[in-house]
Amino acid sequence: NRELRQANEILRKASAYFAMAELDRRSK
Repeated sequence: NRELRQANEILRKASAYFAMAELDRRSK
């Protein structure tokens, strides 16, 4: 259960990072 929560947190951080990278790429 703890591993699942940790993986979920990593996924959320990764998706947030990719979303920011995409926004940054579009703004230039």
